[in-house]
Amino acid sequence: MESNKKYWKGLEEYNNTSEFVESSKNEFAEPLPIEDVLNEAGLSTVTPRRDFLKALGFGLSAVTLAACQPGPVHKSIPYLIRPEEVIPGIPNYYVSSFNGQSILVKTREGRPIKIEPNPNAGAFNQGTDAQAQASVLDLYDVSKLESPILKGNLEKNWDKIDSFVKGELNKVQSAGKKIRIVSSSVNSPSTKGVIADFTAKYTNTKHIQYDAVSYTGIIKANENSFGKAVLPKYNFDKADLIVSFAADFLGTWINGEEFTSQYISNRNYKSLNNGKMSRHFQFESGMSLTGTNADTRIPVKLSEQGPALIALYNAITGNNLAGAGLPNNVNADKAIKLVAKELIANRGKSLVVCGSNDVSIQTIVNAINAAIGSYGTTIDLDNPCKKYSGNDAELAEFINEVNKGEVGAVIFMDCNPVYDLPNSKTLTDALAKVSLKVSLADRNDETASLCDVVAIGFTYLESWGDSNAYEGQYTIVQPTINPVFNSRQAEQSLLIWSENPVTDYYQYVRNTWETKILPSVGKTWAELLQTGVVNAPAKTAGAYSFSMSLDSVVSSITSTSKNLAKDIELQVYEGGAIRDGRYANNAFLQELPDGVSKVTWDNYVAIGPKFAEKLGFKQSDVVSVKAANGYSIDLPVLIQPGQATGTISIALGYGRTNSGKVGDNVGKNAYPFIQSVNGTNLYANSVKLEGTGRTYELAQTQTHHSFEGRNIIREATFSEYVKNPTAGSGNHAPKHKTYDLWDKYETPGNNWVMAIDLNACTGCGSCVVACNVENNIPVVGRDEVRRRREMHWLRIDRYYSFDEGAATQATVNKTGATQKVTKETEIAKLDNMDTVTVVHQPMLCQHCDHAPCETVCPVLATVHSSDGLNHMAYNRCVGTRYCANNCPYKVRRFNWFNYWNDSRFDNYLNNEFTQLVLNPDVTARTRGVMEKCSMCIQRIQAGKLKAKIEKRPLQDGDIKMACQQVCSANAIVFGDANDPESEVSKALRSERIYYVLEEINVQPGIGYMTKIRNVDTVQA
Repeated sequence: MESNKKYWKGLEEYNNTSEFVESSKNEFAEPLPIEDVLNEAGLSTVTPRRDFLKALGFGLSAVTLAACQPGPVHKSIPYLIRPEEVIPGIPNYYVSSFNGQSILVKTREGRPIKIEPNPNAGAFNQGTDAQAQASVLDLYDVSKLESPILKGNLEKNWDKIDSFVKGELNKVQSAGKKIRIVSSSVNSPSTKGVIADFTAKYTNTKHIQYDAVSYTGIIKANENSFGKAVLPKYNFDKADLIVSFAADFLGTWINGEEFTSQYISNRNYKSLNNGKMSRHFQFESGMSLTGTNADTRIPVKLSEQGPALIALYNAITGNNLAGAGLPNNVNADKAIKLVAKELIANRGKSLVVCGSNDVSIQTIVNAINAAIGSYGTTIDLDNPCKKYSGNDAELAEFINEVNKGEVGAVIFMDCNPVYDLPNSKTLTDALAKVSLKVSLADRNDETASLCDVVAIGFTYLESWGDSNAYEGQYTIVQPTINPVFNSRQAEQSLLIWSENPVTDYYQYVRNTWETKILPSVGKTWAELLQTGVVNAPAKTAGAYSFSMSLDSVVSSITSTSKNLAKDIELQVYEGGAIRDGRYANNAFLQELPDGVSKVTWDNYVAIGPKFAEKLGFKQSDVVSVKAANGYSIDLPVLIQPGQATGTISIALGYGRTNSGKVGDNVGKNAYPFIQSVNGTNLYANSVKLEGTGRTYELAQTQTHHSFEGRNIIREATFSEYVKNPTAGSGNHAPKHKTYDLWDKYETPGNNWVMAIDLNACTGCGSCVVACNVENNIPVVGRDEVRRRREMHWLRIDRYYSFDEGAATQATVNKTGATQKVTKETEIAKLDNMDTVTVVHQPMLCQHCDHAPCETVCPVLATVHSSDGLNHMAYNRCVGTRYCANNCPYKVRRFNWFNYWNDSRFDNYLNNEFTQLVLNPDVTARTRGVMEKCSMCIQRIQAGKLKAKIEKRPLQDGDIKMACQQVCSANAIVFGDANDPESEVSKALRSERIYYVLEEINVQPGIGYMTKIRNVDTVQA
């Protein structure tokens, strides 16, 4: 058969064909004259520099336009006159604030691409959480609205929006109906001022604050106990003994990054070198991130939490309150008595915290802390935390007012009650009675979709603002980019609607600072924009005594406990990645493995191994969870060691229906399981489980490899460490002789290495997201994770260990072997899983001096550098994957697809707009290429260049890895091993240092410090 194909001897011959000439005309079209490009943008060659940059900048599409421009310009052109502050290829940094965390925003040519902790923040410099790291992606979220909505239609003209809203507000005011502003907690002085001015204009307005995950119980208990309705400032760094009842203070409870920094200061290698280590007891039902880090963790049912606290109070004070004791939990009962003795011995140096939102339980906690002298030392009521000030009772009253038809207008600000209220259906039905409903959200979320007006707001990266997270501590928020869409800051909308004389919110913020804050500390506005923070002198923390009667408190606790114990006890909790659901549309966070379960992209029903066996459920079985209020959801089972028998746990924040392309219909909504008890929301309920006969595979990341029984994790007790600093590390034993097949690599200049302290790593995952953002690591989606194809360069491995005979302590078993639970079959083999303990181990490319990957690469794509690093030359890699097979640490990743530009995967990082978040210093890898940790080589080169420009030697600390910089615990130390005075050299000289798989003589460049647990005084 004759073929229609045409053949050419070479490219030279093809270049002369008519087909090529015609196609090249289209592909290499002549560029438009600069005058035509400027005319299309509404500019001219004489346009002032500021107006030109406002309209075009140096990005693409809408990012480079001001909101007032008629439409996006789809051509990118170079600066005619470059702004003096912008040097192509050199980043700019701006101080700002994210949820009270003082940060630096890194921008490149006008694009925010990375968040860093603010080094000038002093007490604020505590790293950043995973949400802050991932927040740059929210700026480029394609699910946001591009213009406001009026009566269901996009409206580009803000004047029409303003005219409609002001007209309706005046009608409501004239009719004598109520106006309500409903928001999450507000701690911004400027925002509070705007709301106060709005209320002055419309006198029938009231501001309702609520939090999806509420702390009303603590605030109300402090008001009842001490007359101070505040959320305390907790000082974990001043506590030698910490006792927590279900407070995940290293994770999601109040301020995890700050508490982590405080907590680790008494437990890291510097503290241990000084012979000091705090002790931590954790009583909880579900395995939390904090529970995994506890020295001693005691599982208790939700119904046992209140009686346990009453028993602890009795043991400390000698009182005999009724309702105490845990007759069905001998281990917990013994532990309570031992903990009481320890608390008495550590008066003034101990701290008891509780995660319950029950006012009665928090009142008992207050009584305990007063008895052990915590107030004025480890608890500060005079410099309180202002991050959360929601009031559950006021929110309930608002819903009642709406139901009665008393509310004529409601403005929703930074909240989504139609999704995250337990009784959201009641509110949804009642909103039909409200004549004006306004949302200030940036998208058409569950609440906004029911509103007449959606006056879309900015992200914090486009905003002016401020934050007052603690008494006397202030941070500034400043924009790092022009508005991406035709949006407007929420506060500015309120200023316009209330006809405030100052409608420019920038000026309003500046006025607030220059009149109320800066004069007291002697700083100027210019200085503030450089440092980003202000610390006013702290008040003296006072000691408080407890004197109220506990009879009614005990009665309430007893009643609640009986109701919980009727059926299976359900704990709903805030997930560590997408938190209360507000970050559901962030792909980086959806793919961040849970700190305990390592599950991504879903929530699930966590059940303990024994209890699951009793109920007849196995891993991945889909069960129906039914509450007495009639609410029911179907979720897959996850067998979770450490989950208290008789209880299950489900994460909040999932089940969104209007979050965006990424977050919609991921998991199920657990908010309706929350019940109201004594005026506050109780995150516990009594439920029934029924099998459905279906199965569902969860996307879990730590089920891929076996470590074949090798000694990956090394542990010791604190008393053993004090006697012998090499305890558990294996360094006390003589090393066997090794023989090398390769010559030793010379490192004449620098020798870049790393030390990781297992005592400091809490497993939070902020380093994982920081690595993803810094190094352009793609999100692959649920199905690809199921296929074991996640691309994370840095993972945090979670290892379980247990002692078959332990009663109140959980340490490594008697043989010294730490067991890693990876599969359902392995979980089933473990006995006594209630007493499980956990170790977190960051695992990344070890940059071995005798790297087994280098010897098998047929094209020299992976090679060793003269400064001790293992490099990857992406354009050499042909995808044989020999290196991945030969890597004993399994840290190399293969691009099965072009994840950055393939719409088949459930993420939204594959379009022109969201790819603006990419770091231009790092190549975005494509299909068929192997990749792994580069030890942030771009940062190393930038540090060297800066030192060279400044004509000085490179100094220790000039270069920080992305993972290192964000870690609140300082668990990761990076530096030059050739400098004996560098921090990393000192850390690697610790007796606790060991190298993972050092027995196979690959000579890794990352040393780990033995995990130490302070469990010595707790005996069965």
